[in-house]
Amino acid sequence: MDLSPVTDALAVKSFDKIADICDSLMLQVAAEGISFQEDWPYAIHLLGHFFVDDCDSARFLWKTIPTSVKESKPEVAAAWRIGQKLWTRDYSGVYEAIRGFDWSQEAKDMVAAFSDVYTKRMFQLLLSAYSTIAIPDLALFLGMTEDDATTYVVEKGWTVDAASQMVTVKKQAIKREQKVDSSKLQRLTEYVFHLEH
Repeated sequence: MDLSPVTDALAVKSFDKIADICDSLMLQVAAEGISFQEDWPYAIHLLGHFFVDDCDSARFLWKTIPTSVKESKPEVAAAWRIGQKLWTRDYSGVYEAIRGFDWSQEAKDMVAAFSDVYTKRMFQLLLSAYSTIAIPDLALFLGMTEDDATTYVVEKGWTVDAASQMVTVKKQAIKREQKVDSSKLQRLTEYVFHLEH
């Protein structure tokens, strides 16, 4: 089984492509009838889905992982803990799950990049949902100490009222495009068809 496309993507830090690469390789290997479950990089595959904010696909992947792999590979379970926190919207728990495991060298850069992406997502969430927020709550959402979180948002133009321990959000115009990728839908259809037949 050739996992070089995955290792190549990891080497060049193309973490946003990992999930698609893994999905394609998994379908290809399954179609060829090769036993791959014990050697598959499930932790990387799960993290790839989290990186592109695709918790649904990660959840379905988790359901297909053999119990023996879930129990024998702690990094897979650690990656899934991140998914559980994402699924339940336990924002500070995501950071705890990230920091609560000693990641392999292979996954370390991807986890660090995911943490940065997740912090940016949380910042955008705060930007759209709040006009003011308490500093301790801000720190929980951003997974930082109170001082680091305050510094982070002040650099983004927010203002801090030290007396009340509140931060005033500086609203910005939010531009977000919804991406529809027909090839992903096609792969999902083929995968489901393969599972049913």
